[in-house]
Amino acid sequence: MIRCLMTILCLPVLASSALASQHNATVAHQEIPLIKNAIENFLYNNTASLPGLVQINVGQIDKHLTLPKCPQLEPFIPAGGRLWGKTSIGVRCDSEFAAWTIYVQTEINVMADILHIARPVSTGQTLSYEDIAPQNVNLTQMPDGILTDAAQIVGKVAATNLPAGQPIRPQMLRAPYVIMRGQTVNLVVQGRGFSIRSEGQALANAAEGQVIQVRNKSGRILSGLARANSIVEIQP
Repeated sequence: MIRCLMTILCLPVLASSALASQHNATVAHQEIPLIKNAIENFLYNNTASLPGLVQINVGQIDKHLTLPKCPQLEPFIPAGGRLWGKTSIGVRCDSEFAAWTIYVQTEINVMADILHIARPVSTGQTLSYEDIAPQNVNLTQMPDGILTDAAQIVGKVAATNLPAGQPIRPQMLRAPYVIMRGQTVNLVVQGRGFSIRSEGQALANAAEGQVIQVRNKSGRILSGLARANSIVEIQP
């Protein structure tokens, strides 16, 4: 009789222990939505400086994945990865309670206005605002170096024929020449406490700041920096 009574009294305790064990087993696994949230927060924080509107799409994480619960999720960029286009983002846990690492496929799109040629432009033509127009595109699907600032384009000269609709890259343009081949230029040699001026003939075209060769009156060939107003600076 006493044994039966003890058995009956113990049943609630055993039942409570079983429920507690079941509860602990449930909460001991890492919640998948928290992993996804950690990746999204990491990506948005680290792409805030990118131009345009950043759109992030975190790939599907297996909902049946059973990982020990982590007190602090640590998203990171794998070696060789970058926060651009289709990429992989790592998430690791390194604590006394759990140690694991997974990788999740992610896509980062950056929607921004780039500048393209609005009408055909010929080689040597100086570009104006009327020659360019904005177009909203996904930068991650465009070649590197596409220009987005009109100040980098207007006033520059087409280095080749540019068809309408062509996205503009730096190598398609050049600075306007300030000195032309065969032009008479003023040679200026400046040093500490002295300045010498003479004339010469330019042997090539040159933009502001470019190195240019000049033949002086005695026939000697000198190199200097092209400047506006037909000036070539010669280093003493």
